[in-house]
Amino acid sequence: MNRRSFVRQAGWQALGLAALPLGAQATVQPRRRVLRAAHLTDIHVRPDLGAPEGMTAALRHAQGLADPPDVLLFGGDCIGDALGTPKARVLEEWEIWNRILRAEVRLPSYQCLGNHDIYGWKLRGQPGVEQDPDFGKDFALERLGLKSAFYSFDRAGWHFVVLDSMQPSTGDQGYVARLDDAQFAWLERDLAATPPATPVCVLSHIPILSAAVFFDGKLAVGEHWEVPGAWMHIDAERIKGLFHRHANVKVCLSGHLHLVDDVTYLGVRYLCNGAVSGGWWKGDYQEFGPAYALVDFFDDGTVANRIVNYRASPHA
Repeated sequence: MNRRSFVRQAGWQALGLAALPLGAQATVQPRRRVLRAAHLTDIHVRPDLGAPEGMTAALRHAQGLADPPDVLLFGGDCIGDALGTPKARVLEEWEIWNRILRAEVRLPSYQCLGNHDIYGWKLRGQPGVEQDPDFGKDFALERLGLKSAFYSFDRAGWHFVVLDSMQPSTGDQGYVARLDDAQFAWLERDLAATPPATPVCVLSHIPILSAAVFFDGKLAVGEHWEVPGAWMHIDAERIKGLFHRHANVKVCLSGHLHLVDDVTYLGVRYLCNGAVSGGWWKGDYQEFGPAYALVDFFDDGTVANRIVNYRASPHA
């Protein structure tokens, strides 16, 4: 063996790899896209502010791309507000939501519950509100066509988990972001039943983990950050621990903040994907305008995420 061959072989052995014959080249198998999804969150449709037209434009843009998505993932906060809004207005907003979906959606779609979709949680104490059969989540679930606020499904070799981020609270917001014990136990069972080689995507309305959350309001108080439990999952540590026991949990998609971030922690990528409504149909929110995300899922468990300004981007 000449000196050049010896050095080459020693280099491969140092990497723990067998030496290749001279002239041979290592081949790397390219990842293959198996699914493209449009993640549309925080639409907040309402009868004014151009919201119905904006929702329609976003759906037409996403489905009209030259390389269109295979599915639509709706991330919650479908309507303007039901938490503290009179019933007649809530009914009007849900009618607009379902009318536009019937007219515009041509692809398979999956729904996630948002905090503003829940009727009456900020109206507690007002006469008759809590006695209304539509009080709480069931009204929204009926409008969304869901039997449960949390569920899972399989598509294109990926396992998808849809979570319900909101639990009732006596605080100012009417809710706190966490999983109750029954949902957490269900999530444990669901992940345990998923084959370890199957990558998992988790869809929640409220971020489980976020960097942008620190900029959603004036949260620096003296020498401390004070992040409300309604802004990000208060049980993030518990959920993080569960995900760490299941290495096939690869990505978590969320909205809620109307901001965009991309945080990777312990091998899980947390993507907060802005808002179709931008600043609640009144322009941008901080640096982020009305947008949705295109998420490409690959066979190696990775994703590519791109924020699309549907009002400025051509169909490409």
